[in-house]
Amino acid sequence: MKKLINAPADVVPEMLSGFALANPAIVLLGDGVAARADAEELGAAGQVALISGGGAGHEPAHAGYIGRGMLTAAVAGDVFSSPSADAVLTAIRAVGGPAGVVLIVKNYTGDRLNFGLAAEIARGEGIPVELVVVADDAALADSDDNAGRRGLAGTVLVHKIAGAAAESGQSLADVARIARAAAASVATMGVALSGCTVPAAGKAGLDLGPDEIEWGLGIHGEPGVERGPIPTADEIVDRLLGQLVADRDLSKGDRVVLLVNNLGGTPAMELGIIAHRAVDYLAAQEIRLERLWVGTFLTALEMAGCSLSLARVGDQALTFLDAPSETTAWPAAHLGRVSSNPAEPQPAATPSTQSASGSPALAHLQPTTDATTPFHPIDESLWRSVSAVCTALIGAEQQLTDLDQLVGDGDLGISLARGARAVLAAKADYDGTDDASALRGIAATIRRTVGGTSGPLYAALVLRTAAALTAGRSWPESFAEGVDAIAELGGAKIGDRTMLDALLPAAAQLRTGVLADAVAAARKGTDETAGILARRGRSSYLGERALGTVDPGAEAVVIWLDAIATEHAALEVS
Repeated sequence: MKKLINAPADVVPEMLSGFALANPAIVLLGDGVAARADAEELGAAGQVALISGGGAGHEPAHAGYIGRGMLTAAVAGDVFSSPSADAVLTAIRAVGGPAGVVLIVKNYTGDRLNFGLAAEIARGEGIPVELVVVADDAALADSDDNAGRRGLAGTVLVHKIAGAAAESGQSLADVARIARAAAASVATMGVALSGCTVPAAGKAGLDLGPDEIEWGLGIHGEPGVERGPIPTADEIVDRLLGQLVADRDLSKGDRVVLLVNNLGGTPAMELGIIAHRAVDYLAAQEIRLERLWVGTFLTALEMAGCSLSLARVGDQALTFLDAPSETTAWPAAHLGRVSSNPAEPQPAATPSTQSASGSPALAHLQPTTDATTPFHPIDESLWRSVSAVCTALIGAEQQLTDLDQLVGDGDLGISLARGARAVLAAKADYDGTDDASALRGIAATIRRTVGGTSGPLYAALVLRTAAALTAGRSWPESFAEGVDAIAELGGAKIGDRTMLDALLPAAAQLRTGVLADAVAAARKGTDETAGILARRGRSSYLGERALGTVDPGAEAVVIWLDAIATEHAALEVS
């Protein structure tokens, strides 16, 4: 288990302390209770107090929603364990004024028992208390065979709606009624790509294989309703929303809001992909998406996965959702509004339609009727070499990715394969007047599609080679000048543990005209990088940890040079 903790027993109090230190509007009352610093004044002014909570491990829930327009206090138990009734009672006594308190509780047995018992005691002490239970889990049907639907991320929407109602001066009965209506309107279902590790347990409670996904799980790392192979993101969204739409009996014209929630370990990139599909899905169903929030709202520690919460809304609920709030975790009101016409990605310009500066394409990349400037398709011999390079890089994608993960940032194989596929797909764009014009078109594709440092370096190699060919240099001379362009642009040299450790020896040997010698020189230079301390590139940050592993960029050079040599040998035989 790897976690940034001191001792498992200290996780919750230290977490709450750090949270409060960064939030002067919040105070800690002990027993896992955090509250608004102005709670006493609010109670005296007749505002209904809102309290929620449960086991820790769901951050930013629940302390992240303390503040104007949302919760008055939150109670945290141990990780994934309900707080005690005494802790809940401490919160009620601290923030409960004459107007009373609404407890918002997720439907877990421990939470219902402890919050319920605290409510009974508080009522006996003369504090008006209402209990609202959220059971938004659409993966489970209400049944005598289970404890009922669990409370999931939809609880956060209930916090927001009920909090705005309380802030607006509604009575205890009205706040409770509005909260119950919100709880009844929302349904949630999630998927997990990994388990999560409770600090005191030391290992994940949910063991998923590399290609498995768990459907319809709760928020404590417990198994869901089904396990199966992981589908595409679109297929995940379609199934989740299909379940939610059916669960809430939604139909054409219904107005809804959607919460796309990170379960803890999911990159924002993937949440964006989920949101993109969700908007399209609801539009196809002609269901009116009024608000959309994407982010980390209620988690299960570091679990990779997400949940979708869908709620039918009317004008009043939207007014409360749009009402201003001041908390650390709920986004500003305008961030929930759905763009009516999001910009669609535009196809990248190809060399035949746009130059590097964005001006109309160079004439030599277009067919011409000028008799003095002959036009011909890309030379077949050149294209066979280019195709061999691309095929080899695509085939080596995983090999280079694995190697780059050891001593780099892990994207080399992916980037080169992406560029290779783009070059193969754009063959028609490389037609022109000569080999140099074809190379300039290939360079444009490379710089547009290959990310990181590899894109500009390889584009420089190809462009300088093209310029040398135009100036009348031979292929070996032109290639050597292209390699020099990489050295000039990147500032590296032999011995710096970069692709130049393969390219420079290869260029020198190529002057003999024997490709096999060039490949052998590149191989030798690449092997030597395993014993070199890097001075350039991502490996330079690793120091001695990179020793024993060859430079991935140099290895890539060997792969594509060998592909060219093999192709030329085949041409000579034929």
